[in-house]
Amino acid sequence: MDTAKYKIKGINGQLYVYENKVEIKRKGFFAFVNHGLKGDKTIPFSSIKSIQIKKAGLIAGYIQFGIGGALESRGGIQAANYDENTVTFGNTNDNKVALQIKDYIENVINNNSQNQNTIVQTISDADEILKFKKLLDDGVITQEEFDAKKKQILGL
Repeated sequence: MDTAKYKIKGINGQLYVYENKVEIKRKGFFAFVNHGLKGDKTIPFSSIKSIQIKKAGLIAGYIQFGIGGALESRGGIQAANYDENTVTFGNTNDNKVALQIKDYIENVINNNSQNQNTIVQTISDADEILKFKKLLDDGVITQEEFDAKKKQILGL
């Protein structure tokens, strides 16, 4: 089983953050009152579109995950208690952890996005000419076709 990198024991459930997913467990009295028997929820980082944090102070705070196709609660802490993608917390020490979670997830998502966008295959002119030379040697193309392609590749 994965070991959680971060965790928050919230009012309406517990939040566990792993290498590539978050898990919201609905345990405890307030979790039952606000969410009934909905059970645990796992959200892969690839599904997270936004993360909102409201720091705990005089009133509870929360960390909310925006998921593609889902509607986040917009009514403050009361609505956040009922949102299935939100964990509320009253301990001000959890403010720091919530910010660390936000930074961690955003960094993972940004790094994954950059890695997916940087996969580029480049073929040099020499590689392209060698490919056509092999076709010539195998008798697939004629010497004239090879010469024409070579001139085209070299820009002559």
